[in-house]
Amino acid sequence: MIEILIAILILFAFLGAPLFTIIIAAAMTGFYSGGIDLSVMAIELYRIADTPILLALPLFTFAGYILAETNTSKRLVRMTQAFFGWMPGGLAIVAFIVCALFTAFTGASGVTIVAMGALLYPALKQAGYKDKFSLGLVTTSGSLGLLLPPSLPLILYGVIAQQMGSGEGISIEKLFIAGILPAILMILLLSLWSVWANRKNSTIPLIAFSFKKALSASREAIWEIPLPIFIFTGIYTGFFAVSEAAAVTAMYVLIVEVFIYKEIKLSQLAAIIRESMVMVGGILLILGVSLGFTNFLIDAEVPMKLFGLCQTFVSSKLVFLILLNIFLLILGAMLDIFSAIVIMVPLMLPVALEYGVDPIHLGIIFLANMQIGYFTPPVGMNLFIAGYRFNKPIIEIYKATIPFMLVLLLAVLIITYWPWLSLVLIS
Repeated sequence: MIEILIAILILFAFLGAPLFTIIIAAAMTGFYSGGIDLSVMAIELYRIADTPILLALPLFTFAGYILAETNTSKRLVRMTQAFFGWMPGGLAIVAFIVCALFTAFTGASGVTIVAMGALLYPALKQAGYKDKFSLGLVTTSGSLGLLLPPSLPLILYGVIAQQMGSGEGISIEKLFIAGILPAILMILLLSLWSVWANRKNSTIPLIAFSFKKALSASREAIWEIPLPIFIFTGIYTGFFAVSEAAAVTAMYVLIVEVFIYKEIKLSQLAAIIRESMVMVGGILLILGVSLGFTNFLIDAEVPMKLFGLCQTFVSSKLVFLILLNIFLLILGAMLDIFSAIVIMVPLMLPVALEYGVDPIHLGIIFLANMQIGYFTPPVGMNLFIAGYRFNKPIIEIYKATIPFMLVLLLAVLIITYWPWLSLVLIS
């Protein structure tokens, strides 16, 4: 009977049934087969609602949705171009920095491609960058900020890890801080590649640094500049808890964009709140039912059985990390990042701990791979969003992103096999 139910669930998954229904049905099937009262699912939903850190999720999401509806992206591009435009490949470096910051706040790579692509893609081409390079840069940069605070995937990983006995030492603050240097490494390597790739392109003009233009651009973006300062310094120094930083950020963005810049009317707020909370509601629903499923996996000792299976074929931590990277890259191309986190973290975390992988380092490895999975052929989500947004054949998008993907794969290898990079700031 159980085998038939599992087969039906797999069939429904392939037919496109909502993820949360598959997870909750699998959990209920497992508990029922083990003779456990199904009220445990309701208890898990209550437990997730009682988690204080979850306050940060809707607040950061709301702030990101507001920023996505304003001219923040244009002001950030103008300011960073004023400061970095004099460098070889300056506009490409500007694109990486701006997209990373924008993705960190909006939390969804598709939003970055749609919002920033319309601004950066024509600007890059007009500045003399080749079409293939410009297309690959914008597509790749759409997920570049997932390791920077206030990244929603980082928060989600932390929440799930905290609910597991093996993840008690994990805090969202530590995850935020741990992601800073790996994110900078990715931006730095991509910037160096961009400068080298365009070294013979004489059509790219260098913009002489002008203190007057830099000051003007800074004044224009004066109200956005404090945003990363609130989050980075507030959380790093311990002055803010994550939920407090989220509240300050949401209130600050609301006041600045509605009452100072006046780019959002009061009448638009209801629609923005509704759209942002629909996304949060979907995440929370999946998270709640996945925690019930996690409890079933733990009760059934599935992670330990999985570790026992791994030990049969994998004897060293190094080989485990290699296989983990390959698996996560494939997973990132097939699932959206939120689904991948809620399904795989409960399975992976206990196994990784047995191999001696730090749980915070694992979170950074997980998201770094997921970031590349967004534009990994053949089904990475960014590839299709970019193809639709720029009206380009999908094969052309594939070819354009490959060089950038190779650079980021190098960054992932460094992040994976050099734990110091992720852990030095929290040690």
